[in-house]
Amino acid sequence: MDPERRRLLEVPHGRAPWRRWGPYLSERAWGTVREDYSPDGAAWDYFPHDHARSRAYRWNEDGLAGVCDDRQTLCLALALWNGEDPIVKERFFGLTGSEGNHGEDVKEYWWYLDATPTHSFMRWRYHYPQSAYPYQALLDANRSRGRLEPEFELVDTGIFAASRFFVVTATYAKATPEDILLQVDVQNLGPDPASLHCLPTLWFRNTWSWGLDDRRPRIGLEGHLIRADHAELGPRWLAFDGQPLPLFCENETNFGRCFGAAAQTPFPKDGIHDHVVSGRATVNPSQQGTKAAVWYRLDVPAGATRSIRLRLRDTPAGLGEDFDQVQDLRREEADAFYADLTPAGATDDEALVMRQAFSGMLWSKQYYHYSVRRWLAGDPAQPEPPAARWQGRNYAWTHLDNRDVISMPDTWEYPWYAAWDLAFQCVALAHLDPEFAKSQLILMGREWYMHPSGQLPAYEWAFGDVNPPVQAWAALRVFEIDGRQDHAFLERVFHKLLLNFTWWVNRKDTEGRNVFEGGFLGLDNIGPFDRSAALPADGHLEQSDGTAWMAMYCQNLLEIALCLAEQDHTYEDIATKFFEHYTLIAQAMNQQGLWDETDGFYYDVLRLSDGSRVPLRVRSAVGLIPLVAVTVLRPESVRHLDDFRRRMDWYTHHEPGIDQVVGHIHRRGRGDSRLLSIVDPERLRRILGRMLDESEFLAPHGLRALSRYHRDHPLAIDLGGRVARVDYEPGESTSGLFGGNSNWRGPIWFPLNYLILEGLRRFHAHLGDDFRVECPTGSGRNLTLLEVADELRRRLVSLFVNDPSGRRPVFGDEPLFQRDPVWHGLIPFHEYFHGETGKGLGASHQTGWTGLVADLIANRHGPSKASGQ
Repeated sequence: MDPERRRLLEVPHGRAPWRRWGPYLSERAWGTVREDYSPDGAAWDYFPHDHARSRAYRWNEDGLAGVCDDRQTLCLALALWNGEDPIVKERFFGLTGSEGNHGEDVKEYWWYLDATPTHSFMRWRYHYPQSAYPYQALLDANRSRGRLEPEFELVDTGIFAASRFFVVTATYAKATPEDILLQVDVQNLGPDPASLHCLPTLWFRNTWSWGLDDRRPRIGLEGHLIRADHAELGPRWLAFDGQPLPLFCENETNFGRCFGAAAQTPFPKDGIHDHVVSGRATVNPSQQGTKAAVWYRLDVPAGATRSIRLRLRDTPAGLGEDFDQVQDLRREEADAFYADLTPAGATDDEALVMRQAFSGMLWSKQYYHYSVRRWLAGDPAQPEPPAARWQGRNYAWTHLDNRDVISMPDTWEYPWYAAWDLAFQCVALAHLDPEFAKSQLILMGREWYMHPSGQLPAYEWAFGDVNPPVQAWAALRVFEIDGRQDHAFLERVFHKLLLNFTWWVNRKDTEGRNVFEGGFLGLDNIGPFDRSAALPADGHLEQSDGTAWMAMYCQNLLEIALCLAEQDHTYEDIATKFFEHYTLIAQAMNQQGLWDETDGFYYDVLRLSDGSRVPLRVRSAVGLIPLVAVTVLRPESVRHLDDFRRRMDWYTHHEPGIDQVVGHIHRRGRGDSRLLSIVDPERLRRILGRMLDESEFLAPHGLRALSRYHRDHPLAIDLGGRVARVDYEPGESTSGLFGGNSNWRGPIWFPLNYLILEGLRRFHAHLGDDFRVECPTGSGRNLTLLEVADELRRRLVSLFVNDPSGRRPVFGDEPLFQRDPVWHGLIPFHEYFHGETGKGLGASHQTGWTGLVADLIANRHGPSKASGQ
């Protein structure tokens, strides 16, 4: 066992010691719901980027390449200044939802190059321009552009011309769980000498200004060390090399700058910033406070590198003679850890992509703090929030009290957890740290997360929104990746998911006919209108995706119950319940109008109050999701479950129509295998005929979320004088529907591609090599479903690896990224991808579900046993 795996075994139940310190500091805390105390929920405007350097955060901190403890008591991060910018760069800049022509968007370039699951070794890289950062130019250019135009990016300003920028690399290594080494390397890639001010910063999260805890921690100078004292954390010492200038201030709001009010301290949060940029006397001459920085002025010749070293630990000691030895050892151990994960036959390029994807997922673990009741009521030492908030955002979630390290979708655009994103993230994380992945799935069902009704929290912008119920699927996958041994985990998750399943059945089946709604269900603008808003006609929407998700939920809970029944036969009754409930949902989906026999596809149906039905004939991922609701019951999985097997046999022989949703194959000497699937083999062929058609869903780099058919045949539907329209849009959204910052009308999205790929493998496990389809449709090339899944896997991975001409599709046509070796090996993991070119779009650090590419590379040929019983 490699040293990193041994360290993981030292971590009891997913907590300290090795995970106590990690990259749990967000890249953005401003503009979040947590920090918004406005009456109208205008989070971006209430706490803007311009306030972030001067205003104390109430709930979470942010910073560059930052680390903190798992309660975010003490934080360590970088601050940089090139001498030209109007402000010190302590956090990344980006446009808000209203400033960007396609919604919020970060305008910086940084990468997570390396990380181990215990955070014993981590590397982070940032490209910092040497000339003044064009804040206003980015704002003006994007505001002037419409939705039909692309976003104006930092690279478009020409600021990286002639390589006039610094490469800033932060490398962390842990000697012990409480001993953290940091080396910062600054390389000048420009043709001329250049200077950089580097200010590694240590500070306490502000817990004392709110009237709830008056214990004030302190940071001060102790010889050549900076000492930080906290009542709970205890003392910590920061050692640093060279002769930088220590600076001190308070992590408290500059009320004069932010609000025009009287100052409460002469040394506020932006005191160090103002002293460095303007020379103001805003740092504490007594060299103490709650925020401190060591100010290095680095003169870097052209092409040269300058380095600084720091060490944060729980003993009063200097850098130590073992600094380089520890860094080198942890780097070697990280290499060994990833070498073990890399499959035989993977190319060097695939290994690079996999490692950066996994590393991004580990860097995306953040401390998340939010108590809704406290947030609504306000704090004793602060102004009382507007009373209207008690009827506003998240008012029904007063039980929610979060203060945990959680895997986030994106460290800047989505610095908050999202329930269905997290499920996919856990599948990839299980390859690295199955205990952490399991703890995340358990966490979402805990009493301070799950609503008393059984609903799981969606995300902080609207905890009551409804996301696809994929947590049971994720629990099974994590269980399998971890070796199918931890039945206690499976049982613990199962009991909470029973509550959530019951919530779905009681809340999202309006007429009790096993046909479900759910709203947007994570697919934002995929329909002709917002599926989560009031419908444009009197009635309700019967959703093919909502109903298919619930069929899949039944299958997943059935599989879990069967696993648990192997050790406790009382679960056989529950397995029987979910088997039969699945058949009811699958039959309803096929018999109550969601299937269109003429088109050979599933659609949403608008059921109007007068009883009439209006099918929404949009060929989208909504109609492909039934392919993911598939499970294979093998004879060995039920051989010893006599009660379940007898009831299943009786039910399938006596209930009419069951053979349409439960296939049966008897193999001599092996017993009976059953396929639980909404689609029978005939319908499967028809759907795959469209899905694998390159003029419809199949793109060079995966499956589009909307058929290309709608490019020439847009859907327009008239509902009482209101015309709703759906066009094929392979890139950024051209409408403001659902905020306009994501688009499901043509691009490629990883989560659905991954589930469909897995579904194909399950179908193959039952149907075998004799079932073949054309891939691509019309090509004359007949493949098994396993071969189709492998082809889809290849196309998805091709987004990131070099093609024969040396291009990475994810970079689009940007020559700097495609041709310059300084940039070409630095991989962004975007939220979604252009349906024609594969260019990355949306959030640029979504190693949340896009990190599934690491799973596809690490598991090149799929699980050794297709998922399912």
